[in-house]
Order: sequence, then structure tokens, then C-alpha cells
Amino acid sequence: MSILKQKTLKKDISLSGVGLHSGKNVNIRLVPQRPNTGIYFKRTDLTSNNIIYPSVFNVSSASYCTKISNDHGVSISTIEHLMAALYGKGVDNLLIEIDSEEVPILDGSSKNFIEAIESVNFEISEQPIKIITIDKEIVYEEGEKSISFKPSKISLEIDFEIKFKNELIKTQKNNINVYMDDLSDMYNSRTFCLYEDIEKLKNLNLAKGGSLDNAIVVKQNKILNKEKLRNEKEFVNHKILDCLGDLYLSGFKMVGKISSCQGGHHVTNQGLRKLLGKNENFSIIELKEKNIPHSFLNKNILKSIA
Repeated sequence: MSILKQKTLKKDISLSGVGLHSGKNVNIRLVPQRPNTGIYFKRTDLTSNNIIYPSVFNVSSASYCTKISNDHGVSISTIEHLMAALYGKGVDNLLIEIDSEEVPILDGSSKNFIEAIESVNFEISEQPIKIITIDKEIVYEEGEKSISFKPSKISLEIDFEIKFKNELIKTQKNNINVYMDDLSDMYNSRTFCLYEDIEKLKNLNLAKGGSLDNAIVVKQNKILNKEKLRNEKEFVNHKILDCLGDLYLSGFKMVGKISSCQGGHHVTNQGLRKLLGKNENFSIIELKEKNIPHSFLNKNILKSIA
């Protein structure tokens, strides 16, 4: 069953853009890799100690974006939109070459990554994929923010709720079944900020590359961008996109139910660390035909997971 096999890209992809927070021009190249290699980054602007693995335990900062670092302090930031695209399209093995410290923001969503990946298609190997199953309910709370991980037999379901005092955003909820739903709205949903927070970001030396071309800016009850909302729940859908990208730092696709209230990169990272911190909380299953869980025998689900 080829749908259970590991995938990489059929050929290289090159993309260029600006870093959202660094403001630097950056080039990346997605390079196909052999089975069981996994996904990893290489800083081509450095000549040594330049490999960084996107692991939840390598996250060095999760404020405003997800940043990973190696033992030598070399880092890559804003990886979440690319990681979400790789998760959603089922890419298991890939080298990501990058000549700066931040993945380009492009249009603020995963749309451009998805289009580039779909344009080259996939190379399917003979090696089976592995998935993480959640065996024990785990909850992480931080004030009013929370995330929970619960067992599920057939899918990855993400429930997300955001609450803003802003009169346009207000409270939004959405639920996405990652392996069964059309994910187009999620992929296309852009990062966003409140107009009154821009000065704060600038004072933190962030958002140097931010513009109306790569982020939704909300001022009171108005969107300042010429392009208005791409979908009715674009704000919460972008949070789900971020969450999916951060979940892929587990190293594998996942089966379970994730519920997050007012969460973000930090809460997802801390919750995932708690989940993976004890072996009793989860299992890693290699999906071979002889040991496929009974609940996975629906081929449509298998195809979407792979």
C-alpha cells in the first residue's frame, strides 16, 4: 500500500522573500531526501555548526513565532507556516537550505509553500510512515490559556478558540479534522495583528519585515489591507495553521484530539513537551499492513494521513 510509505519531493524547490521579524531578504531551497532522514534545516550562510533539527525540544523561543536552535546557538525562526505545509502535504523527509536566520513570511500564510509543493509532486519510497498516538490525556494551562491532548482512534482533530477584545475579531472558534477536511482555508489564512500592537512589536525589534502584503492589520472594526478576509474564520484558522506547524515538531504525524483556548506557539510547545516528556503518554506506531490499528482500515483516512 504505497499510501503508507514515506514521501519526499520529486525535485528541488526554491523560494525567496523577506523575514517577518528580521526584515532581511532570504532564500530557501527545499531539497528531497532519502527515507528515514526526517526534516532538517541547514544555514547555508554559515560554514560550520549549521544544522538545526525542528524538534519540540529544540525550541528556544516561542514568542510571536517559533524559533529553533542547535547546541551551538545557531537558530532558525518563524518555521511554523512551512512546517504546517509539510505536515498537511505529508512530506516526511526534506532538507531545508536557508541563507538567513528566518524563514520568509511570503504572504503571511502557507499558501505559497503549498502551491510550490504541489507543483513538483512527490517521490514515494518503500519505507513505512510512523505516527504518534496519544495514549493518555494531557492538559497544559497557563492562566486563561490552555491546550489539551486526548486519545483518538482515527484522526487528528484540532479545536481552537480565540478571544479578543477587538470588536471585529471578538471570539472565534473552529474545528478541523486534519486528515479528512479540505484544508484550503487553513493554508490560505494569514498572520494578523492589531494596529495598536505595531509600536510594541517595533520596540521589541520585531516585525521589521511586516507589511500589509504579509499580515492582516486590524484597527478597531476595520481591516486596513486592500485584500479583506480570505475566509470567514481567517483569524482562528491562522491559529490552527500555527498549531499544526508546531505539532510537527513532534517529528511525526499525530492521531489525537487537540483542544486549545487562547493558545499560541508557547502554549502548544509547552503542552507538546509535557505530552512527549513521559513514554506512558504516547506511542509511536510504524504503519505496516500487518500492524495497522483496526480504526485505520478506512483507506480514505490512510490516504489522507500519508
